[in-house]
Amino acid sequence: MSDVRFLITSDSAGQRLDAFLGAQDSCPSRSACAKLVETGAVCVNGDTCTSKKLVLAEGDRIKVEVPDPVEVGPVVGQAIPLDIRFEDDYLIVLSKQRGLVCHPAHGHDSGTLANALVYHCGLDHLGTLQGEDRPGIVHRLDRDTSGLMLVAKDDDTQRALQDLIRLRTLDRRYIALCHGYIAMDSGTINTGIARSTRDRVKMAVSDDPFARQAITTFQVLERFEAKRGDDGYTLVECHLYTGRTHQIRVHMRHINHALVGDPLYGIGSDRSNLGLTRQFLHSWRVRFDHPVTGESIELRDELPWDLAAAYEEIADRSMGRTSSGEDIIPQLLME
Repeated sequence: MSDVRFLITSDSAGQRLDAFLGAQDSCPSRSACAKLVETGAVCVNGDTCTSKKLVLAEGDRIKVEVPDPVEVGPVVGQAIPLDIRFEDDYLIVLSKQRGLVCHPAHGHDSGTLANALVYHCGLDHLGTLQGEDRPGIVHRLDRDTSGLMLVAKDDDTQRALQDLIRLRTLDRRYIALCHGYIAMDSGTINTGIARSTRDRVKMAVSDDPFARQAITTFQVLERFEAKRGDDGYTLVECHLYTGRTHQIRVHMRHINHALVGDPLYGIGSDRSNLGLTRQFLHSWRVRFDHPVTGESIELRDELPWDLAAAYEEIADRSMGRTSSGEDIIPQLLME
């Protein structure tokens, strides 16, 4: 990592921040510079700036933390087990296990889902619209979020699936166990989300005009009584209308119901987190129309053992299931 500094002259005044940086020989591409801005690596006049659209003025002082260049080679196939639930010539739906990173990144240059996909399909039989280091990836799940996700085998299918997400016609449902008692049976959280200005690892709800809109709806499935050491729990199903980084985790913390076990946005002690070392968040259902065949595809995935064990630990404290819970929870636990 190296610091690069600029002083804006009259010739550069009026330019957008990302455009200015992208034109400098000492900086990477404009899109890469925009990501640096979003991650808090750019300061303007001594303050962290997270708006790539900031219009520069004469006399502005800019400091950029530019990462050292890294040679990125093709993703190498690795024999990592895949739990495939649907596969044809165009796409795959699989259940990702906890602890599996989706694609190579800093600190995870191998052992990722992308490596497993290359081994299974071959690099030439995966979409590359997200970049050659993210073969087949249509949308991501956090490393320790488990459950269903989609993979595309060619660019056209990848583009079509991403369009379904953008048009909000790819139905993705998640199960989350939250701290506290959620009184309402359903709700909608509609905010902006941006990179936190205090901690670059985190995302945060933001009213910055350049924050990206994020919409999450939820419905309560079951509530659990409080006891000494905790405030009770609420099991919910969340429906994503957008796909922002850490969206459900950020949104539920925003309404003061952080996910149980969440190491980044969570609250409470090890005991109140039911022994979990990862967030209680599972992608349990996807539904969409196949972009090539037109087939209606709906797949569901029961809770993995660690989340099921946490649920069973508080089962005797149940205050009753809602009508939605009566339908969904037996499918999660294979009752």
